Amino acid sequence: MSGRLAMAIMLVFTAIGHFAFTKGMSMMIPKVIPFKSSFVYLTGIFEILLAIGLLIPKLKTISGWTLIIFLLLLLPANVYAAINHVNYQNGTFNGNGLVYLWFRIPLQILFIIWTYASSIRI
Repeated sequence: MSGRLAMAIMLVFTAIGHFAFTKGMSMMIPKVIPFKSSFVYLTGIFEILLAIGLLIPKLKTISGWTLIIFLLLLLPANVYAAINHVNYQNGTFNGNGLVYLWFRIPLQILFIIWTYASSIRI
């Protein structure tokens, strides 16, 4: 339960980022995808719903699998943001670039393992 609680708290904080840094997070989405701001808001809401789902015993497994899929689907946006030097907090193109991926990809893998271990494998 403590692992799921910690992941839920992390998800709430990242969801807040979707509302606080909407412009910058919109810049992480490739130009071919329309309604970027709406997409950022929806994924923020989705993260909150996943956080709640992880805390409800009957929903923890489906929420865990859904979160793992969600994390995998977010990886291309992170790669796109790194290639284009997106600084999501400032909403500019002066971010860390590909160096960001050296941090982000292992973190994404950690979150996937953490989610699996605390909500699915138990």
